[in-house]
Amino acid sequence: MNLEYLSGFGNEFASEALPGALPVGQNSPQKAPYGLYTELFSGTAFTMARSEARRTWLYRIQPSANHPAFSKLERQLAGGPLGAVTPNRLRWNPLDIPSEPTDFIDGLVGMVANSGSEKPSGISIHTYRANRSMARVFFNADGELLIVPEQGRLRIATELGVLDVEPLEIVVLPRGLKFRVELLDAQARGYVAENHGAPLRLPDLGPIGSNGLANPRDFLTPVAHYEDLKQPTTLVQKFLGELWGCELDHSPLNVVAWHGNNVPYKYDLRRFNTLGTVSFDHPDPSIFTVLTSPTSTHGLANLDFVIFPPRWMVAENTFRPPWFHRNLMNEYMGLIQGAYDAKAEGFLPGGASLHSCMSAHGPDGETCTKAINVDLAPHKIDNTMAFMFETSQVLRPTRFALDCPQLQPSYDACWASLPATFNPNRR
Repeated sequence: MNLEYLSGFGNEFASEALPGALPVGQNSPQKAPYGLYTELFSGTAFTMARSEARRTWLYRIQPSANHPAFSKLERQLAGGPLGAVTPNRLRWNPLDIPSEPTDFIDGLVGMVANSGSEKPSGISIHTYRANRSMARVFFNADGELLIVPEQGRLRIATELGVLDVEPLEIVVLPRGLKFRVELLDAQARGYVAENHGAPLRLPDLGPIGSNGLANPRDFLTPVAHYEDLKQPTTLVQKFLGELWGCELDHSPLNVVAWHGNNVPYKYDLRRFNTLGTVSFDHPDPSIFTVLTSPTSTHGLANLDFVIFPPRWMVAENTFRPPWFHRNLMNEYMGLIQGAYDAKAEGFLPGGASLHSCMSAHGPDGETCTKAINVDLAPHKIDNTMAFMFETSQVLRPTRFALDCPQLQPSYDACWASLPATFNPNRR
């Protein structure tokens, strides 16, 4: 599968599946090539600053307007409404993959959220589990989707082309983009952050300079690929948190050519250029930010996607795991593979944890004791990939997340073994 470099999020990209399908010099000619219909796919308001605007021109076999009325589906998203307010630290074991046939939509389970789907900011976080490919097509009117596979490869067929994604890669799908998730393995599981706020983009580098972290050239967007299929297709949309569907007589993935910057893209987390200290102490976890959705307050994120990849630890005379901390931000962590260096046990691939605003957390007792007493030498943290969805608004678990058997009842106990070592007579 050929891919084009997504070399920047404010730039223009273009692709055509047939030669000459892209009009030259005009976005909406009276007669588009090949008898195609012209359609504008806008991800931001028309009057946004040029640097913030996201839009793509589509040249398609049938316009999206060609559909009947949507009806509310009997089967809705799992997870239910938000549960009771709790300031407690929470951790979940991985959710089981269903035994009955389940596609990506039916396998979505809401875990936490900090905003209703009708709000122009905030995020919702889901787990997905699937054991069959989608036969229908889906789009999310409520927000942009950041998909983080933990198990199983996916082929995501979109209006703009096809993206194959595997564990240790991520994919971002713009709000409103139509897509179908096909499984390349027998089953799949992973995480989904639904971003209701400003679209994700690369963070500013500031004093780091012009290089480091995620390099723009490593983000890939698909080439145009269309389906000219005259067959019944179910189109499902998520609108204000509810699923609605209608029946089409054709595939809606029928875009022959496109150009713009409101596009799906993928990124290989193994290409992240990790930075860290080469003297003492270590920087804040913001140094691991891959993508960010900003708010109107400079430096305060609606959503940060942060990873903890393999890396060398060389700091001198330093407590090397993440220090104990309380944070204004709210942290929902997941694990793709291996073990997380701040937890000795209990945090499993496919699992998750939630540390809310000003919730005290840090390495567990075993990890802390080991880090204090170990003989320091350069070593590499390897065979691991943890990540964090971090947000400035408090995340509330759903009723499902609070009631499910995967919620660990004794998570607090991992800090209970920390001994009191204070001795006023020993400096």
